[in-house]
Amino acid sequence: MPDGDEHPKWKEVLELLERLGINLDPWQLDVLYASLLRRGEYWAAFAVSVCCPRQNGKNEILQARQLVGALILGEKLQIHSAHLADTCMEAFTRLDDLIDANEWLLDRVDFVRRTNGREQIGFVGGARIRFRTRTRGGGRGFSGSPVYLDEPMFLPVIAQNAILPVMSAQPDPQVWYTGSAVDQLEHQDGIVFAGVRERALAGEDDRLAYFEWSVDAPAPDELGEDIANDPAVWAATNPAFGIRISPEYIKAEQHDLGQRGFAVERLGVGDWPDTDLNADAVINFETWMENEDAAASLLDPVCLSYDVSPDRRSTISMSGLDYQGRKCIEVVECEIGTGWVPIKIAELCEEHEVVELVCDGFGPANAIATHVEEKTGRIVRRLKSGEYADACGMFANEVEEHALIHMGQERLTNSVRGARVRPLVDRWAWSRSKSKTDPGPVISSSIALWSMVDRDIANREELMIF
Repeated sequence: MPDGDEHPKWKEVLELLERLGINLDPWQLDVLYASLLRRGEYWAAFAVSVCCPRQNGKNEILQARQLVGALILGEKLQIHSAHLADTCMEAFTRLDDLIDANEWLLDRVDFVRRTNGREQIGFVGGARIRFRTRTRGGGRGFSGSPVYLDEPMFLPVIAQNAILPVMSAQPDPQVWYTGSAVDQLEHQDGIVFAGVRERALAGEDDRLAYFEWSVDAPAPDELGEDIANDPAVWAATNPAFGIRISPEYIKAEQHDLGQRGFAVERLGVGDWPDTDLNADAVINFETWMENEDAAASLLDPVCLSYDVSPDRRSTISMSGLDYQGRKCIEVVECEIGTGWVPIKIAELCEEHEVVELVCDGFGPANAIATHVEEKTGRIVRRLKSGEYADACGMFANEVEEHALIHMGQERLTNSVRGARVRPLVDRWAWSRSKSKTDPGPVISSSIALWSMVDRDIANREELMIF
């Protein structure tokens, strides 16, 4: 918790919560108290972060803070954001129901807009609370304060980079991060949240209020059964244990979640990503961003590639030219497992003029190449090690020379930022084991690009560029 003075209206806050019927647990009250500490004319905490297992009551804190902001502090525009529309709507509905349950509060409400995607609550006096679904790089509409970034396990770096500068125009901004432990197998955009956590552990950010409940273990897969089965550990890592989460429920869900899932979701043991993605990076991130064109789209014919990461996450990518005749890549799909890959590739072959199907002949993707061939009725070209290295080098060179366009897809951008290499005899290749993020998107995109150049798509007579 940052150093600061108790908010001069703290007693009013407690009275409001009592009148609303909001009975916060002691730990929830601690978070709210810290978020309202003052340091002169500013919030002591520019950033407030809560990381704890699900169903413990993070959302009740946000409800309380939002109503305090609207009814006591007079904050003109608060913005609650989530990565999914359904998650955002759920937060809006909870607050809407709470207002309906307090008849006296209805007199303080000016309007409630329930239009899908435009949900907001307006109060007499001009205070508003808006509910927004986060979009890639979308900073418009985030010029209020506080901004609540719910579920930051799904918060791309590029989205945060768009939001925070817009907030800087506010006289006394505050940003919230409320989520649970990041698992790199499930959360491809957890780097921002991991960075907040690193600042907290370092203890060097005097304007960060950070609260975490977790088992102190290096990784989910390294948690011993004796610790995972200990009810005392359950209680220590779940602040609502015995209040809204029963030991019977935890014991029942343990079987369904599995060892890793239970460690992450219930005991707060994260598989946190490395945030220093610029160290040892092959591709300059600024150059990569300069090559982005979100409006670009591929024109048939295309070359199609797929890859399988060590964690069994599969990625399908395509490469071709856009309507301006520029080399362009697109990640079509990226999901856990491999069973869906042949089916999806067969669908893509029906939808597009696919010149070639390609994969790394010495990587995990080769194991399902036969299934892809059976499903599509086409031959999968399996790259030799030298060809794979050429594909990796070509991708990096084309980016550096601004000769390759991408669409700004989050999975591909994160893959490029975390991509690391392994040395070969006289060259290098993307490494699946050393990469700091899922390497599948950058590997499959590199192979698709190489295939496109090798098959000389740009000079096919039937291709017309308008």
